[in-house]
Amino acid sequence: MTEVVALLRDALDERVDTSDAALDDARSDKSGHRAAQRPLAVVRAASVADVQATLRIATATRTPVVTRGAGTGLAGGANTGEGEIALSVRDMNRILEVRPDDLLAVVEPGILNADLGRALAPDGLWWAPDPASREISTVGGNIATGAGGLLCAKYGVVRDAVLALDVVLADGRLISTGHRSVKGVTGYDLTALMIGSEGTLGVVVGATLKLRRLVPGETRTLTAQFSDVRAAAAGSAAVTAAGVQPAIMELMDAVSLAAVHALLGLPSPTPGATQLTVQTDGVAAASEQAEIARILSAAGGAVRLATDDVEAAQLWAIRRAMHPAMESLGTALIEDISVPRSALPAMFDEIARIETEYGLTIPTVCHAGDGNLHPNFIFDGDEVPERVWQAADALFRAAIALGGTLTGEHGIGVLKSRWLADELGDDQWSLQRGIKTVFDPAGILNPGKVFAAQP
Repeated sequence: MTEVVALLRDALDERVDTSDAALDDARSDKSGHRAAQRPLAVVRAASVADVQATLRIATATRTPVVTRGAGTGLAGGANTGEGEIALSVRDMNRILEVRPDDLLAVVEPGILNADLGRALAPDGLWWAPDPASREISTVGGNIATGAGGLLCAKYGVVRDAVLALDVVLADGRLISTGHRSVKGVTGYDLTALMIGSEGTLGVVVGATLKLRRLVPGETRTLTAQFSDVRAAAAGSAAVTAAGVQPAIMELMDAVSLAAVHALLGLPSPTPGATQLTVQTDGVAAASEQAEIARILSAAGGAVRLATDDVEAAQLWAIRRAMHPAMESLGTALIEDISVPRSALPAMFDEIARIETEYGLTIPTVCHAGDGNLHPNFIFDGDEVPERVWQAADALFRAAIALGGTLTGEHGIGVLKSRWLADELGDDQWSLQRGIKTVFDPAGILNPGKVFAAQP
């Protein structure tokens, strides 16, 4: 192991960090999970050549490599442990090209999502993926996990907004996948394969992104409070069924709404109240807001229209404060399941059943516009209690039974690898592990993640 660090220093000099602070930081992400031991070193790559040098050394010495961005992931996918190299691409944060005429930008993986948005705005452009962590998460991390966000019900997820990728393979070779053109179907779609692969197939060192023009017109925001979470879920499903397309539609259950109000020093909501917050945009924003207000009122919601942009921003600040509010209640295991939108009421029924069966309170927020739920398991201490894992098991199986999935945007990482084979089935499990072997025959890229468990 000392030899590996020496080889890295010879090739990369000051880019190799073995300080206690750096090694400790690389052990964890925002999931609450932490590798048992520290990695060998943190390589702070500043160029494609740095990444290639690191992977050539790793391949030659059979040393595992875990790629890291900002460390904001919620599945433990970037946690780096004993005998591993943490390969940070956070310093690769340049915008290499912006083409307003072609609606594309070429960026390095370490740029923050929100910084990219601010840089594109003067040209009247934006990159649609809008994770709640946009101020602290990187574009490369968004690509690695296949991130979504608040706006994805209308504007799509990361997979819909990437044209091409530059990827360094496990042995140091550099490949370019995809096209700068909007259309292109030559060969297998390796770009789509890389998106959401969580660093198990290669290291993304550049991305050609599909941009949009800024949406013309205005935005309108409303809230609708319901007496219980099932009624709110039924209201959101009614909006979808009616064919109205909000830009954002977010649901907060009673516990999460009360926790956020307490954190922000706001008046306590009505006990048991659940809230939908909805944004419409574009030239039809006002008429769509009126139609959604009618639908939610008919579903039993107490509707309130934001009077101006300041009030709208305050309403969205409540939603975006969800994660710190959960942390104020204790240690939070933030989960991430998706179901068909029509199944949202049934999924909330399942959450209530699991709460009763396991004696837990599971505050839940939901991207109701696309059926992506984030149940939060709150507990004391650093170790997840076995009862919580049992409840999580029941939660995942309920989502799959309703036609849903283990994860909508956070990824598998270490948290969910034990359930992956259950969702995929034996044939897909074998095929996907075979793909991993083709790209990484020595098994050095992010080992112990995603496919760690056996069927």
